[in-house]
Amino acid sequence: MLETLKAWDRELFIFLNNLGIEKYDGFWVFVTQIESWIPLFLLFIFLAFYYYGGKKGAIVFLFTLLTFGLTLFLTDTTKEFVARLRPNNVEALSTLIRTLQKPTTYSFFSGHASSSFAVTTFVVLALRDFNKWIYWAYLWPLIFVLSRIYVGVHYPSDIFIGALVGTSIAFVGHWACKKTLQKL
Repeated sequence: MLETLKAWDRELFIFLNNLGIEKYDGFWVFVTQIESWIPLFLLFIFLAFYYYGGKKGAIVFLFTLLTFGLTLFLTDTTKEFVARLRPNNVEALSTLIRTLQKPTTYSFFSGHASSSFAVTTFVVLALRDFNKWIYWAYLWPLIFVLSRIYVGVHYPSDIFIGALVGTSIAFVGHWACKKTLQKL
């Protein structure tokens, strides 16, 4: 059963990765860089302070950072434990895929997926009562994680599990944040 799932994951990755078009490579390489999203992070911070005010905004920001940090810790720990090679480092795939980046760290689960979904979910949960448009923020992690397949560094299961883990941690972080805010 596990081997069948791995085979499906591999085949889906190859299919999706090969949908890439060379003239769009620059866009997807830009999108996959964390630095490209700094303006969005600054917007999230601004909105937290705008809607919550100084002290409560600082608490929301702190819990966003704690959620992000916990997500990174769990992601890195899992990657070292599972030790799954990235598709760009699998020799058998080298002639079957387009590779635009070549990281040598492990693949499972995606840190881009876990961290982007953790931050976005936390921000959406924290701001949804103030702004109905905040759900559009999910465009960021969706585009961000698709870029990881496009550039050839993550299997779909890496992304799916990363998104699930990040979202779950965000719910826990938001719960703790709400409890803290209620004490003020």
